[in-house]
Amino acid sequence: MDLQYAKQQFESYLDNYDREDDKVRLKIAHTYGVVECSRQITERMRLSEEDKELAQLIGLLHDIGRFEQVKRFDSFEPTVMDHAAFGVEILFKEGMIRQFVKEDRWDGIICTAIAKHSDFKLEGTAGERELLHAKIIRDADKLDNCRVKIVDSVETIIGVSAKEAGGEEISAEVMEQFLRGESIYSPARKTKMDYWLSYLAYFFDVNFKETLDIVRERQYVERIIDRIPYSNPKTIEQMERVRKILLSYI
Repeated sequence: MDLQYAKQQFESYLDNYDREDDKVRLKIAHTYGVVECSRQITERMRLSEEDKELAQLIGLLHDIGRFEQVKRFDSFEPTVMDHAAFGVEILFKEGMIRQFVKEDRWDGIICTAIAKHSDFKLEGTAGERELLHAKIIRDADKLDNCRVKIVDSVETIIGVSAKEAGGEEISAEVMEQFLRGESIYSPARKTKMDYWLSYLAYFFDVNFKETLDIVRERQYVERIIDRIPYSNPKTIEQMERVRKILLSYI
């Protein structure tokens, strides 16, 4: 396994896409952000050097299907393409994985982690090491998504300005899911505030204390909540309740 070589190959793969497109740029930055978050989490967990490097390699490849999704549909919506399944298809069914890592000894772990990284719930994963890396990539993905929600354009993320989003309400079904301490089921999201709340509900699905420690240290809950200027009175009240629940949970 040679992480630097894999990164060089990934850069070559990106030449197939428009790097000036906002969504492509966001996903490139997110990919490298997930690599770094994978490193930070595994360092804190004191895993072996091989597992640290393997986690970063999975981070590098986890969203490889996203770029084709943006190219074809100009959308991140799961209804238009299952980007995880597409990533598995091009890497393992079409054999692209050999462009990034020459040996096949980690293929099962990499394939499982990529296939499961965006599932609503992590289920059906056999094998201790496969489960470990499936959990790491899910945590690293969520952790960098916190950065995305803070630094990138709200309009690029959800399709409207922060001001427009703050005037909307959270639908009852989505708020109920949150209050049950659950991640938000994507098809249930109707308003832009449903989407924003779903990004905060990610924290209920974090696997490791080390990840939550980073969330707390970087004040991600407060910073994501405060990114939107809420103008709807009901939403203002709900988001303060969200803040208290998540800070207590973390």
